[in-house]
Amino acid sequence: MTLANGTPIVAKKIFGPRFSFPLDAGAIFFDGRPLLGPSKTIRGILISVLITTASAPLIGLDLTIGAIVAGATMTGDLFSSFVKRRLNFPPSSRALGLDQVPESLFPMLACRDALSLTIPDIALGVGVFFYRRDSSVPPSISGPRAR
Repeated sequence: MTLANGTPIVAKKIFGPRFSFPLDAGAIFFDGRPLLGPSKTIRGILISVLITTASAPLIGLDLTIGAIVAGATMTGDLFSSFVKRRLNFPPSSRALGLDQVPESLFPMLACRDALSLTIPDIALGVGVFFYRRDSSVPPSISGPRAR
């Protein structure tokens, strides 16, 4: 999940604005806010799925599991972005819990049967991902920015 989630960030650092096409094509939702925002790109989704899928065998997982993890992690990330836009959070802002839970819960639920994950396994995985991601976020980065 960390690889799937971090690969788009690395791609942005490597490629800058090149190949950066917004996934929502700039669409505006009926509430007048962006559907997902400019930071969710086709490049990010594709590179995440490709790299995570290709890397799965390195940790003993099937390519299919890698693709499922990447797809579900990106789905969680897109869900978080959609909700944050509805709450008027700016693109790339952080929201405690909303950034961590869907991005870790979705892939574990998607792979639950294939990896024989129990509910305690999933709860522990979400908790570890939450703690790991939260430990590097300064307390000042939470909620919408004042205008």
